[in-house]
Order: sequence, then C-alpha cells, then structure tokens
Amino acid sequence: MDRADRIKFGGGISWRLILSTINKFFMEKEKSILESLLFVSGEPLSLEKISKISKIKKEDLLTYLGELQEEYLREKRGMIILEKGKSFQMVTRPENSEFVSSLVKGEIAGDLSQAALEVISIVAYRGPVSRADIEVVRGVNCSFTLRSLLMRGLLERVENPNNSRTFLYEISFDFLKKLGLKSVKELPDWEKISKDKRAEDAKNLKEKKDESGENQINL
Repeated sequence: MDRADRIKFGGGISWRLILSTINKFFMEKEKSILESLLFVSGEPLSLEKISKISKIKKEDLLTYLGELQEEYLREKRGMIILEKGKSFQMVTRPENSEFVSSLVKGEIAGDLSQAALEVISIVAYRGPVSRADIEVVRGVNCSFTLRSLLMRGLLERVENPNNSRTFLYEISFDFLKKLGLKSVKELPDWEKISKDKRAEDAKNLKEKKDESGENQINL
C-alpha cells in the first residue's frame, strides 16, 4: 500500500478514491461531448476537427471513442460509431435498417415538411450554399432534411471549391422543371431576397464567435 492509499479524509475516504472520482467525472463529460458532436454532425468527423472543437487531446479522443464504440455494441444501442481512417461517424444500427428505411421513405413519398420547405427556400435563394450556412440561418441541424431533399431529386450536391472536405447544395433541374421555371432567378423576389445581407451577417457573426472561442465547448 503506497502513501496515497494511506492518506485518509473524514469518514475514511482515501485521496486516491477522490482523484479517481474526479477523473471519471471529467472522462464521462468529455465522452458526452464527443457523442453530441458526432450526433449533430451527421457526417464523418476527422480526429483533428474533433480535437480542435472539443479541446481534447487526440490520444485521449482515441481512448474515449474506443470506449464509446464498445459501449454501443455491448449495450446494443440504436446507434454505432464507425471508424474509417482517422474519421468517425455515428450511424444507425444495421439491424434497425427496416424501420429507418420506413421513416426515410415516408419523408420522400409524403408532402414536404416545414423544415424541408425552409431548407429548399434557403438553397433556392442563397445557393450554392453549404450545410453549415443553412444551419446558421435555421439554427438547427439539417442533415436529415438535406438527405431527404437529395433523395427526392430536388437538390443537388456539388464539390466546394474552397474546401474539398465539404459540399455545397443547389437547386436541381428537376426542381425547376416541377415549377416550370427556367432559372431560380424567376422565383418571386429572387433579386431582392438573394441579396439580403442578414444571412451573410449571421454567418460572419458565427465565424467571429468560432475564432474567439465563444462558440466552442468548454470543459
């Protein structure tokens, strides 16, 4: 028994036990942050990007991600964490694909939801536009809605010339054909709305917060 085990506090609690409890608390908090980032992203996240956002060391990230992967499999959660190279993505469990497919098919076959109408309006008047910029305007994650609109053939995804790891979204020819338009410029008030500076101001404000650290998760 070393000295750390012999040092006792009131009630016979050892210093080692206190340290272990504190370490476990911070470890669970950091794992919780990882889960939130992977869930909200909807796309693969690189180890470097996760580390930059969460301020967690890469070696610790690998440990936490490995533990989360094991927990999800052991407890048969509805989600699993996939790893490819140095990127990670949270996806639905393969055994649940039948139910997930039913939900997705319902989204495709039914009328456009309010969320879908909002997203397609943003793309129509502001596109080509990134998912991040769409989410700045709406204030919520848009991964599922964008995927649904892509599957309906109403949006198209193109490479981002400024960032090869991301994509831009724009209105598809099918969308124009369904509305009988030759161009998005024929949409009502397109000239006025497309040049509205409020969306650009919101984007710039978010970027400033990101740079200053205001929008990052602190431990």
